[in-house]
Amino acid sequence: MLTTAPAPPPASSPSSIHRHGLAEDLFALVTGTLITAFGLYLIKSAGAVTGGTAGFVLWLCQWLSWPFGLVFAAVNVPFAVLAWNRKGPAFVGRSVLSVLLLSGFSLLQSRFLELGQVNPVYAVLLGNLVAGVGLLIVLRHHSSLGGFNVIAVLAQERLGWRAGYVLLGLDSGVVVLSMLTADVGTVALSALGVAALNLVLVLNHRPGRYPAADPR
Repeated sequence: MLTTAPAPPPASSPSSIHRHGLAEDLFALVTGTLITAFGLYLIKSAGAVTGGTAGFVLWLCQWLSWPFGLVFAAVNVPFAVLAWNRKGPAFVGRSVLSVLLLSGFSLLQSRFLELGQVNPVYAVLLGNLVAGVGLLIVLRHHSSLGGFNVIAVLAQERLGWRAGYVLLGLDSGVVVLSMLTADVGTVALSALGVAALNLVLVLNHRPGRYPAADPR
């Protein structure tokens, strides 16, 4: 007797996808940026760098005496213009809010959390994993942390390139820059951390995996 294979479950139609509400988006952006700020603080406490615009700004802050939050906000201005032209004002509005939240939370970390002696390997790995989870939350709520995030989101939506891999390539450039100011051990540790952060995105942020996060 011939048997037929069971039919695959029907794909979710746009009308059946439960989108996040405004309150859910706001709570998620606050949570994601706070988590990311904590992760970056751990990385900075170990003297390492991470990827993305945040990592680039951490590297710049080694040369400048300006606060991380102020430099981070300034560097994101040109990427905000790009996002406005390609993604529209709603995405830019959420991204600007996320950048401002991250900048503010970054300024508060050292005031509320004083770290003593930390193991560099543990701090870098945990910091990058935590930052990756925070960034994942932000991306899933149709926002970004500006900078490289904007490029990665556009590449995934328009070219089909996985955002995690795009960020990994861009982040590698930041690690290469860190060779100008850091020793070989710190660079190697930073590279390991960047890989950990982007692995979180590669495994969890892909088209179709979380329908509510797909382009609206």
